[in-house]
Amino acid sequence: MKTGTSTLGASANLSTEPVAEPPGPVREFWAYFSASRGAVAGLLIVLGVLLLAAFAPWIAPYAPNQTNPDVFLIPPAWQEGGSWAHILGTDAIGRDILSRLIHGSRLSLAIGLAVVALSVLVGTVLGLLAGYFRGVFEIAVMRLMDIILTLPSLLLAIVVVAILGPGLVNAMLAVAITVLPHYVRITRAAVIAETSRDYVTAARMGGAGHARTMFREVLPNCAAPLIVQASLGISSAILDAAALGFLGLGAQPPAPEWGTMLADAREFVMRAWWVVTFPGVAILVTVLAFNLLGDGLRDALDPKLKR
Repeated sequence: MKTGTSTLGASANLSTEPVAEPPGPVREFWAYFSASRGAVAGLLIVLGVLLLAAFAPWIAPYAPNQTNPDVFLIPPAWQEGGSWAHILGTDAIGRDILSRLIHGSRLSLAIGLAVVALSVLVGTVLGLLAGYFRGVFEIAVMRLMDIILTLPSLLLAIVVVAILGPGLVNAMLAVAITVLPHYVRITRAAVIAETSRDYVTAARMGGAGHARTMFREVLPNCAAPLIVQASLGISSAILDAAALGFLGLGAQPPAPEWGTMLADAREFVMRAWWVVTFPGVAILVTVLAFNLLGDGLRDALDPKLKR
């Protein structure tokens, strides 16, 4: 009897123990994302660059276009002849490089975000329509995207800017055209996969129209690959915009855009290394951070990569 009583007591204790709840979607996402140290480092760098861009007027020690004829090509503070008043040195007309880099983060991030926003908006709509309706419209859209993909992205951007004229807005439009096919193809593939699922069939049988089925049923389930591609696309947009600025087709002087800063410093490469090195490092670190962030988002959002 004692043995039976103890067994019943143990069963009662087991039945009263709380059952652990499964982790929520945010906690699960962070668990997969934080498993990659590179992704976390990329996120921290991106947040740092965003804070620099947001508070540039208060963080930068000088105005970006403020010149001083007494400090032409001053080296960084730790090098002989440098000054702590200009930590990263000055350029050929006495402008503080650190201040121009901080203000340049605004332009570079604005270019990347604007290009991605435009290309995601247009590419998602075209890919959604092509994947949903199929037929002649799909063939026309995809053949146009294939033609754009056959051309080197930088060459195509140069052609577009040459037609529209040099300038920051035209450069952003040109870069958006070059990256547009990636979003169209990703959206179309995801839409084709989703339209064959049961929930889409149920929505159609329930009387849902084309617009409701596309935008309320299909599109939300295609968001994950688009988010990953958008995070990676920002780095490509920053690189392409910097290349156009370096060629004199993007942001025009005296705008403190990183590619334009590299173009202005070409003739001083041999005798003033800092005017070329620091803008290049800024582009490198920012692009690398967005790539690491995109890899982390892919690992966290793609169910095929979850273990």
